[in-house]
Amino acid sequence: DQLLTQELERVRIYSGIGAANSIVANRLSYFLDLHGPSLVLDTACSGSLTALHEACHSLRAGESTLALVGGVSVNLLPNGDVFFSRAGALSPDGRCQTFDSRANGMVRCEGSGILVLKRLSDAQAAGDRIYAVVRASAVNHDGRSNGIMAPNSAAQVAVLQEAYRRAGIDPAQVQYVETHGTGTRLGDPIEVQSLAEVLGAQRPPDRPVVLGSVKSNLGHPEAAAGVAGIIKVALSMQHRLIP
Repeated sequence: DQLLTQELERVRIYSGIGAANSIVANRLSYFLDLHGPSLVLDTACSGSLTALHEACHSLRAGESTLALVGGVSVNLLPNGDVFFSRAGALSPDGRCQTFDSRANGMVRCEGSGILVLKRLSDAQAAGDRIYAVVRASAVNHDGRSNGIMAPNSAAQVAVLQEAYRRAGIDPAQVQYVETHGTGTRLGDPIEVQSLAEVLGAQRPPDRPVVLGSVKSNLGHPEAAAGVAGIIKVALSMQHRLIP
């Protein structure tokens, strides 16, 4: 939209609906003739995970019988790069080194991914190939923290505990966590501390929990980061391998 409106004489009747963020999901519904809720959610890096959370609610409530959930991130303008650079968040050597002593910032990338969700009973009845089951999800906000870009460990602990409570899963049984893990010196240690508090409690020494981040392979696809992580975990379970 910003590129189009730089030259107003190029704006045509379809320019608005062709470039509006609010229409992205509606285009898919229009093309596939879908009639359920059609929403674009923007919660920055957690966008596709928040969309997954909302889609699961819609399926459980009987509002939808099938949901397409995804995230897309395309960097067409330098604004984001300049902002993250000025904020000191970008890795100067262009490497995302999550949970590493050499970690020095995030690496931006582009990406897209989509998931097809159904209620488990419906998927089984249809004979669908099932990659994974979403047992539960939880969403919260940091509230006031060190700064609006700084994570809040207490809020992270709370949302983890709530997700495992809803799922009926003992955190000490969890074997693998796909993390946010952007490779920043501020965020990564706080995330590990929060995970240790929830997953480390009463965990036997011979049952470690493995942490991973797809960002060390791809970079950070921002709005598509969550769905990339989910696809990685689903494929990991299918192949019974932790990359």
